Amino acid sequence: MTPVDIEAVKAYLMGLQDRICAALAAEDGGCFREDSWTRAEGGGGRSRVLEGGAVIEKGGVNFSHVMGGKLPVSATAHRPELAGRSFQAMGVSLVIHPRNPHAPTSHANVRFFVAEAEGQEPVWWFGGGFDLTPYYGHDEDCQHWHRTAAEACAPFGHEVYPRLKQWCDDYFFIKHRNEPRGVGGLFFDDWNEGGFAAAFSFMRSVGEAYLPAYLPILRRRKDTPYGEREREFQIIRRGRYVEFNLVYDRGTLFGLQTGGRTESILMSLPSVVSWRYDWQPEPGSAEAGLYTRYLQPRSWWPEVGLSAAEQAGTGAA
Repeated sequence: MTPVDIEAVKAYLMGLQDRICAALAAEDGGCFREDSWTRAEGGGGRSRVLEGGAVIEKGGVNFSHVMGGKLPVSATAHRPELAGRSFQAMGVSLVIHPRNPHAPTSHANVRFFVAEAEGQEPVWWFGGGFDLTPYYGHDEDCQHWHRTAAEACAPFGHEVYPRLKQWCDDYFFIKHRNEPRGVGGLFFDDWNEGGFAAAFSFMRSVGEAYLPAYLPILRRRKDTPYGEREREFQIIRRGRYVEFNLVYDRGTLFGLQTGGRTESILMSLPSVVSWRYDWQPEPGSAEAGLYTRYLQPRSWWPEVGLSAAEQAGTGAA
């Protein structure tokens, strides 16, 4: 059995952060500001944020590697047998909020945990995934996103993508609004299938799939004309994103509970956001279409149940 190689995981994650930042900066024409930080209990990270760009209004791509004497509640809620163990946690987490309302927000995360106790074998697992949050939906974007997700999973078994797609749909659900955050993608946690080498390979496949999944969509939508109506809808819908991250997101809760750097933890929040009391979209409008078509359980890949025109990628219905 391949031994756990923490340094190999760390080297991969730092390289992944470099590659993603380089590609996004090239697309935007701007540059990421980097802050390196340390944590009193152990570890630290590199936070990189691009704000006020031509394409990206607010984007953050963070790497962190932290350790501590006791796993926080957010990490043991689903693994109570690990309570009290020391831990190491590392990962890359990113959120990109484009300026154009027709370009969707994207999120990705890949991470590795090791929980240790004296006299016992270390317990380790990978987690992560990526998901898409459109404001104005386009079928071809959703199909491309999910096709890329399925291709990342394919070498590891035909059942992996459907399982992780459903896991993503279930996780990124805003319970108090009774609506999905977006159109999903992949989500996995507690992943150690096949041993360390196989699980590490799977995590890398997911990490490497993010740019091929997102960049074609961003390029397709970044120059679409829009006006005040579309901008207003975008910042109202961003409020839903904020609600999920502050109420439910495990990564946010883990960071806060372990005394992480607050600015880095909250880099996922958009620069401009709005809440309007009891706001409702006009029936039959493009804004209403987000709710009736895209914020609904749906199989985007394969395009089961889609019309011929939709399968051809003609855009939103």
